[in-house]
Amino acid sequence: MKISGRQIFWMMFTFEVGQSLLLVIPATIRTAKQDAWISLLIAGGVGIALTFLATTLCSLYPKQTLIEFSQTILGKWLGKLLLIPYFFGWYMIIWITVREFGEFIIIALFHNTPLWVIVFTAMLLLIFIIYQGGVEGIGRLSEIIGPMVLLMITFVILLNVGNMNWDYMRPIYHDSGWLPILKGSYTPVAAFFGEAVMMTMFVFFMDKPEQASSRAMWGVGLAVFMVTIGTLAVILTFGPNLPSSFLYPVYDLSRYISVMEFIQNVDILIVIIWFFSIFVKLALYMFLACYGTAQMFHLKDWRKVAWVLAPISFILAVSVKNIQTFTHYYYIFFVIPIAFPVYELGIPLLLLVVGKIRRKYA
Repeated sequence: MKISGRQIFWMMFTFEVGQSLLLVIPATIRTAKQDAWISLLIAGGVGIALTFLATTLCSLYPKQTLIEFSQTILGKWLGKLLLIPYFFGWYMIIWITVREFGEFIIIALFHNTPLWVIVFTAMLLLIFIIYQGGVEGIGRLSEIIGPMVLLMITFVILLNVGNMNWDYMRPIYHDSGWLPILKGSYTPVAAFFGEAVMMTMFVFFMDKPEQASSRAMWGVGLAVFMVTIGTLAVILTFGPNLPSSFLYPVYDLSRYISVMEFIQNVDILIVIIWFFSIFVKLALYMFLACYGTAQMFHLKDWRKVAWVLAPISFILAVSVKNIQTFTHYYYIFFVIPIAFPVYELGIPLLLLVVGKIRRKYA
């Protein structure tokens, strides 16, 4: 299985943009008001820096994955111990994301369809792509889907220009100050942009590992730019107060579009964007969880892990009564205190420092 630098670029963009565009905006606007776009730029800068950290770490051991080089650097048992937060995060993200995906599809399209039908179908599709293509198949899929997603987001934003009120953007900084702006940037980093730490598993599969850093950073950077523009469009259309009460502000934005009473109902584009980007994200995390678990426990066929992981994810996804309440506590007790300082920054930085020292004095 090999993936190219171009595929990494589109994987990172597609993976980052979809869920961030729909879910990160309300919380950020609630905290930073009309300065939410500044928060997202800060968050994006940190996300790009974390991507650079991850790819720099991989450059020490380009022929190993995170599962392998963590044990090479820190020893077998300590290396495996530090992998626990990653596996916990990978497993959790799969079923939480597929549940959010199912709920959005029900709200937007299939109002009377049982949740389990959508979740079950999604899990079957994930197993199919895992068996048929693995990371190479996901890379090719991203290469096709990524440009489509970019064009559709651009199209939705451009069609909404006539509804924008630029006075909603002012005053910049004056009403909030730096503290709310910085607070508003934390959740996007911890929950979304910082997820590019997954590059520690993907550089191993690249045909040209030396391209990993630049291509991944450009992919994350483009996603940050589009999410920031999307946030600005929401603020300029609805003001700084109303969007914080929306569940999916960009979806509501698309339903607001009417050009000469001819171009309407473009909300289907947001549904397509969400579907494609979330499917890429789910496929990537399913691959990470399956391949990583197989490496961790020395299993010969990593694909067979999907037959265990998929049913468990399905049961968890349909069992939780209120996913919004659950994810709220998940962010409070795992994402905010653990994901960013430990999972995305602390462990990669520790591995990089110790790895460089070991290589210097080896």
